[in-house]
Amino acid sequence: MRAQEITFLKLVQGDKQFQVPLYQRTYSWGGEQLKRLWEDVGELVDQHVSGESTAPHFLGSVVLAPGQIQAGGVQRWLVVDGQQRLTTLMLAFTALRDHLKESGDSRAADRVHRQILVNEFHEGFDHYRLLPTQADREAYTACVQSRAEAGGGDNIGAAYRFFRGALAEGQEAGVERWVETVETVLKDLLSIVEITAEPGDNVYRIFESINNTGVGLSQSDLLRNYVFMLLPKRGERVYQELWLPMQQTLGPKNLELLVWLDLVVRGHHKTKQSEIYREQQKRLQPLAGDEDALQREVAQLAERGQRFLRIIEPHREPSASLRGVLERLTAWGGQTHYPLALHLLDLVEAGRTTSEDAAEALLYVESYLVRRLICQTPTTGLNRIFMEAPKELETDRPAAEAVRRFLSGRRRRWPSDEELRQAIRSKPFYWSGRPPQRSYILRRLEESYRPTEPVDFDKASLSVEHVLPQRPAQAWFDLLTAETEENQSPQELHDLLVHTLGNLTLTGDNAKLSNHPFQRKQQILESSALRMNLEIASAERWGKAEIMNRADRLSERATELWPGPIGGVKPVSEEWSGWAELRVALVAMPSGTWTTYGDVAELIGSHPVPVGNYLGSNSTVIGAYRVLTADGKISGSFRWAEGSDRQPPQELLKGEGVKFDPSGRAHRSQRLTAAELATLLGKDVSQPVSHDPLPDSENAEAAERFRDQLHEHWPEASTGVRSALDFWRRQGGYLDYGQYEETSCFPMLDAGTSQRPHLIWPVAIYPVSGTVEVVFQYLKDRSPFDDTEQRRELLHRLNKIDGIELPEAKLELRPSFPVRVFAEHGDEICEVLDWFVHTAALDLARRA
Repeated sequence: MRAQEITFLKLVQGDKQFQVPLYQRTYSWGGEQLKRLWEDVGELVDQHVSGESTAPHFLGSVVLAPGQIQAGGVQRWLVVDGQQRLTTLMLAFTALRDHLKESGDSRAADRVHRQILVNEFHEGFDHYRLLPTQADREAYTACVQSRAEAGGGDNIGAAYRFFRGALAEGQEAGVERWVETVETVLKDLLSIVEITAEPGDNVYRIFESINNTGVGLSQSDLLRNYVFMLLPKRGERVYQELWLPMQQTLGPKNLELLVWLDLVVRGHHKTKQSEIYREQQKRLQPLAGDEDALQREVAQLAERGQRFLRIIEPHREPSASLRGVLERLTAWGGQTHYPLALHLLDLVEAGRTTSEDAAEALLYVESYLVRRLICQTPTTGLNRIFMEAPKELETDRPAAEAVRRFLSGRRRRWPSDEELRQAIRSKPFYWSGRPPQRSYILRRLEESYRPTEPVDFDKASLSVEHVLPQRPAQAWFDLLTAETEENQSPQELHDLLVHTLGNLTLTGDNAKLSNHPFQRKQQILESSALRMNLEIASAERWGKAEIMNRADRLSERATELWPGPIGGVKPVSEEWSGWAELRVALVAMPSGTWTTYGDVAELIGSHPVPVGNYLGSNSTVIGAYRVLTADGKISGSFRWAEGSDRQPPQELLKGEGVKFDPSGRAHRSQRLTAAELATLLGKDVSQPVSHDPLPDSENAEAAERFRDQLHEHWPEASTGVRSALDFWRRQGGYLDYGQYEETSCFPMLDAGTSQRPHLIWPVAIYPVSGTVEVVFQYLKDRSPFDDTEQRRELLHRLNKIDGIELPEAKLELRPSFPVRVFAEHGDEICEVLDWFVHTAALDLARRA
C-alpha cells in the first residue's frame, strides 16, 4: 500500500470513478457531522478572506483499491474506507453548483459540475465520478442530475439540503467573493491522505481490519506518554503525586476535557479536541530536558484540574455565591460555559478578582444562554464565543463588567429586553432547547415568586404542562372562537398559542390535567404548591387574552432574573431573526413535501399574514413555492420574481412527487406540520417514550383505558387492533402505554440481550384521535432501522395496504395512517409486524 497527502480536487480529477462496494454501509452522516465539517470550512473561508495564511485542513484518509479499467478508459477505484467523507464532499459540490446556477453564475456552476462531479465524455454509470452503493445511488444521482426529486427524505437528500441552506445563509452575510472562496476551500484547502492498495491485496480483509480495531489511545493518553517520556528521572514520583490523583479524580473523559480547556484558557482558542496532543506537544517541546519546568507544568495542570472539578461538581466550591451560580449552570447542562468559568476561577485563585465578582460574571453567562434559548437564537458559533472569551476579556476592569461587555458585542447576539418580551409572547418555547432546560427556566420563574415555603424541586417529580392542551376537546375550540381574527380558524389560533411560554407551567399532575376543560384544571391547580399554578387557577377562563397577559407577567420576571446586554444592544442585522429561521426551515424540507403559511408562522413565532407577505416579496427564497394555503392550494398572491423562468409552483411540486386532487389541493399526507418542520431543524419536539425492558406485567389499568377509548371512538377497528396486539405479544413483544388522558399504546420489542437491552417499536396507536404513527423518527437511531433501506422497506410494506399512504419524504419523521385501516386489513398489518420482528432478530444475531 502507498499513501500520499492530496487535495480533494487532485484526488477526483481525471477520467476516474470511486465506487462504494456492496459490503459498505449506506451513507450515514447526519447533522452533527455535517455541521462540524461546515464549521471547519467556515474557519478556512474566514482566514482566506481576511488574508491570513491558510494551511490545509486535514480531513482524514481515504483507502482505495484499483478496479477494472473500462473499455472507455474510466479508471475505477473501490472505496475501501472513507466513503462518508467522499460522498459528503461530492454533495457539498452539488449544492455549490446549484447555488451558483441560481445566483446567475452559470459558468462557475458548469465548471464545478465538469471538474468535480462527472466524467464529461462518458455515459451511463461511468458518467459519475462517485458511484455510491445501490441503496444510495438513486438519491445521489438525482442530486448530480439536478432532478426534481433531489433533496429527498433520506441521508443523501438531507446532506444536500444542509449544504444548500448553509450556502444560502453564508451568502447573505454579504462578504465579497464569499462563494468563490468556499469553492477554493473545498477544492484546494481540504487535505486528504490517499492510501492505495496494490493489485492482489485482499480488499475486504483491509476493510475488516480498519473497522474492527481495538480501543485507541485518547488525546490525554498520548500527552501523558509524551510528558513522562521527557521525565526519565522524576517520572515515577510526578506520576504518583500529581498525574495519577488528577486522573483518578476526574476520570478519562474529564481529564481529556481539562487538557483541552488548559489550551483554550491559555489563548489557543482555535484548538479542536482532536488536536489536543499535537498542540500540547508543540507547547511543551521547548521544555525538553528541563525536568523542573515540566514538573511545574504538570503541577499547574493538576491545580487547574481542582478548579475544573468545582465547575463540574459545584458542591466542592467553598464560596456560596459562586457555588449557587455554578449549580445553576450545571442544572442548565452542556459544556459551553466551561472555558470562561475555568478562566474566572483562575482569576479568583490568582487574587485578580473576588468570588462575588466571578459569580456576577457567571450570572451574565447564565442570562446570555437563557435569553438566547427563549428567543431561539441560532447556536452557530456559540462554542467559539466562549472559547475566545478568556483571551478577549478586557483586563482593566472588574471581571463581571468585562464579561458583560464581551457578551454584549454586536455580533454575539445577546437578546435585548424587547426581543425577550416578544419571544415569550410568540415563540414556541416548548420546542426550545432540551427538556431539562425548559424545566429549568420554568423552575427559576417559579422561584422568583419567593414563596414562604419553597418547593423542593430535587424531590418533586414535575414536568411541563400545557394549560391549553396540545390535543384539545371541542370545548376549548369553542372558547377560542371568540378570539380569532379574520380568516383565522380556532385551530390556527390554538397552534399559535399552545407552545408559548405563557401557556406552560410545571406540575406533577399531567395525567390528571390532560385535556380537561379549564374549570376541571382549575380545581387541580388550586391544590398545587407552585405559586405560578395558583396564579393560573385564579383566572376565570383560559384563552388568548389570559395567555398573553401571563406572558407579559413572566417577561417582567425574566428580565429581572436574567439581565440583558449593555445598552440593550441589538444584532447588527436589522432583519427579524424569525425570517432567517424561516429560510432554514424551507431548505430543510425534503422534496415531495409541502407546508402551510400557518405551520411556518407557528414554527417561527409569527402570523400567517406576515409570513405570506414575506414570501410574496421574497419568492426566490429556496423552497418558497412549497408553502401553500391551509387547504393545500397555491396562494393566489404567490408570484415568481420578474423575469424568472421557473415553472408554476404546482408543476414544480408535481415534479417532486406531490399529489394534487382535481380541485388543486395537495395531498394531506405530504404536508409537514410545524412540529415536523421543527424536528427537521433538530428541535426537541418529540415526546420521548421512557420504557423499562420487559416488565413483569403490563399496566392493566392503562390497557383497559386504551381498549375503552378505542371501542368508544373507533368500534369498527377495535377488534382488528386488539388482534394485531395479541399477535405482537405472541412474537415476543409487549405493550406499553402513555400516561395522558388519551392513552396511547406502544408495541415494544426488546431486540437486545439481558445485559444490553435494545428497545424498538414500529408504531404508536392513539385511540381517540384515531391515528397510528409510524415512528421513523425513533427508528432511525436504532439498529437495524438506522439503515435507511430498512426504514424504506417498512414504509413500502405498509404502503401496499389499502388506506395507508406514507410519503417517502418522511423517513425521518412520524407519518401516520388512520386506525380504521385495522378494520379490514388487520391480517396484512400483522404480516408487516412479523417482518419487523424477524428483521430485528436477524440484526440481533448479527450483533451477537
